[in-house]
Amino acid sequence: MVQVTNLTKRFGSRVLFEGINLKLDPHKRYGLIGANGAGKTTFLKILSGQDKEFEGEISIESGLKVGVLGQNQFAFEDFTIADAVLYGNKRLYDAIKEKEELYTNGDFEDDAVNNRLAELEVISVEEDPTYEYDVNITKILENVGIPAENHHDLMSSLPSGDKFKVLLAQVLFPKPDVLFLDEPTNNLDIETISWLENELQRHEGTMVVISHDRHFLNAVVTNILDVDYQKIREFTGTYDDWYIAANVMAKQMEMERDKKLKEKEQLEAFVRRFSANASKAKQATSRQKQLEKLEIEDIKPSSRRDPSIVFKAKRQMGDEALDVLNVSHDYGEGPVLNNISLHIEPGEKIALIGPNGVGKTTLCQIIMEELKPKVGEVKWGATIEPGYFPQDTTDRIKSDDTLYDWLRAFDPKADISEIRNCLGRMLFNGEQQEKAATNISGGEKHRMMLSKLMLEGPNFLVMDEPTNHLDLEAIVALGEALFEFDGNVICVSHDRELLDAFASRIIELNPDGTYNDFKGSYEEYVEAKENGKL
Repeated sequence: MVQVTNLTKRFGSRVLFEGINLKLDPHKRYGLIGANGAGKTTFLKILSGQDKEFEGEISIESGLKVGVLGQNQFAFEDFTIADAVLYGNKRLYDAIKEKEELYTNGDFEDDAVNNRLAELEVISVEEDPTYEYDVNITKILENVGIPAENHHDLMSSLPSGDKFKVLLAQVLFPKPDVLFLDEPTNNLDIETISWLENELQRHEGTMVVISHDRHFLNAVVTNILDVDYQKIREFTGTYDDWYIAANVMAKQMEMERDKKLKEKEQLEAFVRRFSANASKAKQATSRQKQLEKLEIEDIKPSSRRDPSIVFKAKRQMGDEALDVLNVSHDYGEGPVLNNISLHIEPGEKIALIGPNGVGKTTLCQIIMEELKPKVGEVKWGATIEPGYFPQDTTDRIKSDDTLYDWLRAFDPKADISEIRNCLGRMLFNGEQQEKAATNISGGEKHRMMLSKLMLEGPNFLVMDEPTNHLDLEAIVALGEALFEFDGNVICVSHDRELLDAFASRIIELNPDGTYNDFKGSYEEYVEAKENGKL
């Protein structure tokens, strides 16, 4: 159990939380939600002991094992991959490493060495009663997509996305009683996310997780902690349950306020009308006292702001959209793409899916002619004007220009109001539009790229992981915008809610370079795959 008592957190004059009291119970899995900047990560760091600068008290029941998902992907560069996972149980790791050292270099004629080995054996048995730590580590690493033959490679040999998978394996390996997870689905493909959901559903202790993946939250959590206006409110149920309840509550508050405002107007009118009338003076005084006691609370709308994403093609497309003809590509280590041929009709909306590293970004770059394939070609229809959302958006926006000037450069003839409107739709107000593009956050750069696409008005969108860094509200708005868009879409994403929202065709790339091509929704694709029809 985790107890939060009278928690207040300030950053200078800014109050992030004030007077928070919560009890987080065993067998409950809490989804921590709120607008970007509301303080979700700060609250999780306070709970886990990483942030100690606060007022109030955080207490975790003694004897409980606590697990915190690491965020520093480069903290274990000199460890083997397997040892980085074992380090998740520091007591077991230290005991095993000391035993290995003593068995290699120890003097077995020395009683102190033998006594120490006995002590270390007791620790090992306490932490790993079945002596299966190595088997469990192998299994969990394979489940996150790292094959057994690589488990004794150094962490420094892994790409950053796989380093994060190891950190995830590290926190899950000791089976902690209390689990704190900040964006655990980042860099995971759909299959690994599904595996993680199953693992977390079986977690019997207390868990608090931050995620912008709505499907993941609905699958995993039993309760919601909503961070809004310096308060944290608890709701029972999934994210969708919270969404319905929150809207009902907001409507009820609005109705209650309207009722009190009407009563206030009636009391004020009575007092004005009869305060000078001697026969009604007593009643007027009574109404005045009622009026003074009447409390009308300001209704604060949620601090969340929903972006308004609207893609409108400036040019109508003809009868031909896109053909990918016999495309094969590799980087010298076996095929990444193997004889890919796709005929894409005008208006088709495609979800491009597959495990990490399978070539989705490579195919997007080939389609956008940023990369020339080893074999094959790409043919665009004569009327197609493509727009691209690259995965490395944060690296591409490095200009010292203001947000306004950066966006204006893509269409110098655009009306000023149109440029301001595209920025405003993505929640950049007038003052924020004067910030330097290079200084904004990753999430803001992703919103800038969406502003650019809205301004340019392409009729064929190619989007590579557009939901990275976006909050739940923005992801929902993006799904609706892609559904309403009249043109074509090819979108790479691991967010299943987004895929469900817009896709009418699913193309899955396989590790051997081949692909599956399915006409239908993502939900229909999953069902067909589960039933062995693919």
